[in-house]
Amino acid sequence: MRARDKAAVSALRATLAALDNAEAVPVGEAGSRGLALEQSPVGAGATEALRRELSESGVADIVRAEATERLEAAAQLTTPAHADRAARLRAEASVLLRFLDGDGTA
Repeated sequence: MRARDKAAVSALRATLAALDNAEAVPVGEAGSRGLALEQSPVGAGATEALRRELSESGVADIVRAEATERLEAAAQLTTPAHADRAARLRAEASVLLRFLDGDGTA
């Protein structure tokens, strides 16, 4: 991806972060935190929690939600002073929607 395509880079970074957050295990599911020192796990990776595996439809839902969020934010920016920001948000949403349509995988 070209470095000058800032809208695409911004949209993809934010969406990757949203996907990463969706794969995280909630704290309650990660195991008990109140162990005594002698009962604590030891060794490299002993406290690592497995990540959730997202389905293809789950990933598509998150990407769609990110695009929708940008379109809704752009719709809120109605003043001429915010026209550039609204255009950038629409461009970011367009990038994400292309991935959902299958045209953005190149």
